[in-house]
Amino acid sequence: MEKRRIEPAHVDNRGYIADIFYRRSIDHVAVIDTVAKSVRGNHYHKLSTQHILITKGSLEYWYKPLDFNGPAKCVLLREYDIVSTPPNEVHALRMLEDNQFIVFSEGVRGGVDYEADTYRTEVIIPKELCFGEDRTSSGGPQFSRGLEKERA
Repeated sequence: MEKRRIEPAHVDNRGYIADIFYRRSIDHVAVIDTVAKSVRGNHYHKLSTQHILITKGSLEYWYKPLDFNGPAKCVLLREYDIVSTPPNEVHALRMLEDNQFIVFSEGVRGGVDYEADTYRTEVIIPKELCFGEDRTSSGGPQFSRGLEKERA
């Protein structure tokens, strides 16, 4: 896991430009919109690396190496934070509030390949921190706010 803050690469009187990636090969980009008290993840990827850029709200990012039997670690992510998930790192996201993030994937992840390199695991977030209502990533299709009208 690597966490960093997006910082301006160029600033002038019009504002700033912040490079998210420079000289990286990105195969897929997705916007994910999630309601508060939801959990996503509890999986790992054997081949893909994912980068998650928080664009709205905040969340807890839980992670641990696949072959590690101890407890997962946690970092708090806020707007303009980016975290990178290497292959074979189990990860889960605990939503503290409604939020939105963009996932940049190096490797298969989108369209018909969405689950091709995704391997589900046990919940890595401590049980006492899990939300009572089941809002996990396996809870079925829940369209993001605003998009459900367009899809109806």
